[in-house]
Amino acid sequence: MRAEAGESLGLQGPSEAREPARASVPTSGSASQGQMPGQSSTPRSAPRSGQASGPALAVLLGLSLSHLLNDLVQSLLPALYPLLKTGFHLDFGQIGLITFVFQGTASLLQPAVGLYTDRRPLPFSLAVGMGLSLAGLALLSVASAYGALLAAAALIGLGSAIFHPEASRVARLASGGRYGLAQSVFQVGGNAGTALGPLLAAFIVVPRGQGSVAWFGLAALAGILVLAVVGRWYAGQLAGMPRIPRKSSGAAAGPLSRARVVATVAILLGLIFSKYFYMASFSSYYTFYLIHRFGVPVALAQVYLFVFLGAVAAGTILGGPIGDRFGRKLVIWVSILGVLPFSLALPHVGLFGTVALSVPIGLILASAMPAILVYAQELLPGRIGLVGGLFFGFAFGMGGLGAALLGEMADHVGIERVYDLCAFLPALGLMAVFLPRLR
Repeated sequence: MRAEAGESLGLQGPSEAREPARASVPTSGSASQGQMPGQSSTPRSAPRSGQASGPALAVLLGLSLSHLLNDLVQSLLPALYPLLKTGFHLDFGQIGLITFVFQGTASLLQPAVGLYTDRRPLPFSLAVGMGLSLAGLALLSVASAYGALLAAAALIGLGSAIFHPEASRVARLASGGRYGLAQSVFQVGGNAGTALGPLLAAFIVVPRGQGSVAWFGLAALAGILVLAVVGRWYAGQLAGMPRIPRKSSGAAAGPLSRARVVATVAILLGLIFSKYFYMASFSSYYTFYLIHRFGVPVALAQVYLFVFLGAVAAGTILGGPIGDRFGRKLVIWVSILGVLPFSLALPHVGLFGTVALSVPIGLILASAMPAILVYAQELLPGRIGLVGGLFFGFAFGMGGLGAALLGEMADHVGIERVYDLCAFLPALGLMAVFLPRLR
């Protein structure tokens, strides 16, 4: 399987897995669709388009499944917040700090991990990352003090930091040129796991207590096994790629100036800020909002959170293929600014309307990330690990910062006022008008 997959992708050099290299001999036609940006290319008699044989679906599905299991484990932490708030007598600010430690750890370390693995790929680091998440989960199940909760959150964040950059790179490696589809398949697993966490927490953890979290260690163990297999495939791909000398330490040459590239990256990060700050209001505080405003029981509030997160998963799988077909910029534009009418209406409707509006909000908003990530990969060819680490890390960081700040805001002005103010965040989608068209 490894040799066939490598041939179908038309890969000749690990520029995105080992070192960022320049393309010394340009190819013609659609061959570039079968190569990752930044790779060297030489003429060959056999067809090289990755689209000829299609993506390595088994690998993509394995990545998606492992992403599901990884984010299922991670989503248990916010799903436990109502129990932890009561059991440990926490205020909203302390809840926000737990999220900040988890997502802040992931945010700060992911770009460093991505930059390192651009030069020295670590195929089996994927399984190691899941192992750290397992350790955090085990500590979370037995924690008896607030400090232990923070330590568990840090371990889970560290596991995430190691997992995401390399997993994103493997998804692109297995894409067969259909980069948006590959990122959507990879990311939808994570969103599905995030959606399942609150649902399973409602039916397993809420009635049985904090100790029952340990049962979810089985999911982490399954993830380790899947990632060991994926890592073996990845290692085989690397072994079959000749090393290409790096000719320059800079970014791959492109039609945009360095200043324009930096400005474009800043715009993309601003859009991620808008998306994940608003998402933080749901992932960390939506259950509290439903409980406080409508008197919804904890278990039912978790089910309603699952409805929102399920819509997020569906939006993720749509965003990549639509971007492949109609262009990344259009998807980015619509997926953030298009949420605005629904976010503005949500604080002013009843329970049924709130749950109903959460579906298009999650569906539309989630379609942005695959498009943003592939757009950034095309903007910075040869820096796949750095792009994955930077953008996933920034997303985690904004989610953590958003949770901490919104928690403090909820303590001072009330949880309902938080949703009144956050409703305007999708208006930052107007920044997408300044994105250059790459192709």
